[in-house]
Amino acid sequence: MNFKNRLFWLAAVVSLFLDRLTKYWVVQNFHLNETWPLWSGVFHFTYVTNKGAAFSLFSNDGGWLRWLSLAVSLGLIALAVFGPVFNQWEQMGYGLILGGALGNGLDRFIAGSVVDFLDFRLIQFPVFNLADVFINVGIICLLIASFQQKPASDHPRQR
Repeated sequence: MNFKNRLFWLAAVVSLFLDRLTKYWVVQNFHLNETWPLWSGVFHFTYVTNKGAAFSLFSNDGGWLRWLSLAVSLGLIALAVFGPVFNQWEQMGYGLILGGALGNGLDRFIAGSVVDFLDFRLIQFPVFNLADVFINVGIICLLIASFQQKPASDHPRQR
């Protein structure tokens, strides 16, 4: 049996595992709103929850975000199963986005909010989590893939 888009599945599983593991660690070791400075004033671990999307957008009415996470996840799985064999950048990008969407989606379905803990205070950036990192790195991978030159066609150009 030939299993296509293997890197996609590997990226999705590893990113989901790391996201769930780090969130579990935070929930088990921190009280809500507790912060541990790793580099005081620059980078802290701060346990907060977010009912909304990135930067707490839609936090008053973010219940629909769980369904969006589910739809994105199912769409990416269908793309990997029924779509073409992707190049390595596309596989990595789509896989990381799937892992991040599943990680934050599970939080939304289980607890109604997402666990965030990465706190870059030097630039006053909103607190985020590894799922957010994976989604953004996945988008960067897809941008790299879009700039790669497509292989030349086997068919000669007609004049």
